[in-house]
Amino acid sequence: MPHIRRLLLRIGLLHEVVRFAGLHLPRSRSSRRDRVFIMSIFSLTITDFWRAQFLNGDILHSDDIFTLAADPDLGEDCRVMLLETVDGRTMAVLTPELALKAGLRKRQGLSVAAFRYALDETGVVLHGADRVFHFAEAEKKRLALEEPDAGPRRLSREDEALFSGFQAQASEQDLDGASVELDHWLVFGSFEQDRLVCAGSMYPWMDGRVADLGVLTLAPFRGKGHARKVVRSICKHAWDLGYEPQYRCQLDNEASISLAKAAGLELFGTWEVVSPDSAV
Repeated sequence: MPHIRRLLLRIGLLHEVVRFAGLHLPRSRSSRRDRVFIMSIFSLTITDFWRAQFLNGDILHSDDIFTLAADPDLGEDCRVMLLETVDGRTMAVLTPELALKAGLRKRQGLSVAAFRYALDETGVVLHGADRVFHFAEAEKKRLALEEPDAGPRRLSREDEALFSGFQAQASEQDLDGASVELDHWLVFGSFEQDRLVCAGSMYPWMDGRVADLGVLTLAPFRGKGHARKVVRSICKHAWDLGYEPQYRCQLDNEASISLAKAAGLELFGTWEVVSPDSAV
């Protein structure tokens, strides 16, 4: 219920009180080194891409754990975003107009809980969070040395009939969730007896050198390794074209999480963006 949710959010603000009272324990230098090491497994292309999404504009708050910026160049669909990376840091960005409405000004002591509370009080609704996966540099090197898999191949307009038949056999829910399209920037498929049973597609994402990936395997052919082969094949090709692959899925999508791990991807963080249904 709304009043319970607001109460829980206020409880989260206790962290700020503790910080101002000087009762918190300082973070050790080793914990900072650990955070640097965790993120260093990813390429600079990936980490710089994500920093660019969140660190432009006016920095309203920054500490070891949380950074908040107000960026006038954000698009309407991305007017509020949050990213919590696996090293425990959170970055958030919103438009200056929304920052003003939420009463967020330059100040120290701002926490993630306080930021979420301000959004909630302003009426901003966030879309459900996505897990974001990337390849670590070590796995990229291993994949580069692998012999090309004989199964998956690149798809083109000449495969339109095959692809239409593939889509016709998939459910609407699967098609919407995977968002695999033949007219995307890069498309690969896996076959059984000349039948397309798994397809993956990519497109450059948010004007960066990152390519977002979707994968769909027809239900009768799942669990046979088709999706893993498609992911590794299409990602290897994306690197050859100068792009870093990215794979996203909802927090509770266990099948997609398992695929990411099987394909050698590493969890980078969780990403949230304003909901299309948010009135503010």
